[in-house]
Amino acid sequence: MLFLIIGIVFISLLTILINSPGKLPPLKDAQGNEIQGSISEKIWIEVNGIKQGMFIRGENIQNPIILYLHGGPGTPMLQFITYLEKEVRLEKYFTVCYWEQRGSGMTYHKSTDPSTMTVEQMVEDTHKVTEYLKCRFGQNKIYLIGHSWGSYLGVKTIEKYPENYLAYVGIGQVTNQVVSERLAYEFMGKHAQEIHDQDVITQLGKYDPYARCFPQLDYLVKGRTKMLNKYGIGHLHQGLSSADIPKSLFVFKGYTLIEKVNWFLGADFSMVHLFPAVLEDNLFISSAKFDVPFYIIQGDYDYMVSQVLAKKYLDVIKAPKKDFFSFANSAHSPNMEEPEKFIEIIREIALENSPTEHRGHV
Repeated sequence: MLFLIIGIVFISLLTILINSPGKLPPLKDAQGNEIQGSISEKIWIEVNGIKQGMFIRGENIQNPIILYLHGGPGTPMLQFITYLEKEVRLEKYFTVCYWEQRGSGMTYHKSTDPSTMTVEQMVEDTHKVTEYLKCRFGQNKIYLIGHSWGSYLGVKTIEKYPENYLAYVGIGQVTNQVVSERLAYEFMGKHAQEIHDQDVITQLGKYDPYARCFPQLDYLVKGRTKMLNKYGIGHLHQGLSSADIPKSLFVFKGYTLIEKVNWFLGADFSMVHLFPAVLEDNLFISSAKFDVPFYIIQGDYDYMVSQVLAKKYLDVIKAPKKDFFSFANSAHSPNMEEPEKFIEIIREIALENSPTEHRGHV
């Protein structure tokens, strides 16, 4: 029996190592052939005092550039995007940079100074990465997409550095997260009563949504996300099992084994140091005027970040152009749940806000 256990552990570790070379595979066409002229790389650059990692993918490096700001805080999602990836992908029309932010993913390091984990620093990091992409690919402006926490960071970035961006797109747009969390709590409580879900009723009963300290980190980390996913109103409307994200990391070849461990460490580290700033802010008051075209993409079932509030936010902001796109079969990740529609909309936004040299590419 001991030898059997040792054998199983050895095979498991070997399998993990085989799936962790720390290098992105090349982009391939429908026939499985590597696409000539494509880019699929993992790189590190110096960003305001620390080495930060990113993945860059695109079928044609002449295409427009997108900087994708991941959510969390602290949860890069390229491994999950590729895990769910279908035949169609954004990288056919754009070169996409999946930057792993300070304190997150492969950029995470135990030596990171917690005092640098501020919204202001993250905005400066975003600016530095943007400048790198503009210089490397020879483009004066790029597109900025922010998902969840990334949408909060995106808003703060285009507010300070509007000259860098052709357009901004918020997926699961953060607005007033305390109110959003209360709406989600109330929805889950009502639904749990309707279907007699005693587990959720008991979990929710531990917290007062109108207490000054709500939502507590304990609530956010231990219960809320699991309950949202259970009801199809969290990450994915189709449902998300507790094994899906670990499995997507397990098979993702872009990370080494240590970087896969750091993914989890970074998620905790970033959440603790950055999410309180989101809860203390109200974008309706602090950030409502922009010099960049502003678009929101939201799943109809999204309660992780309220769709109702996102619509109201778009109504009140001032921007050169603005629009709202609803996804009827999605929750918090319409870019992964309805990729064909998502790509079509991003292409339309790019065509509306494209420099002359790229009008034929998108």
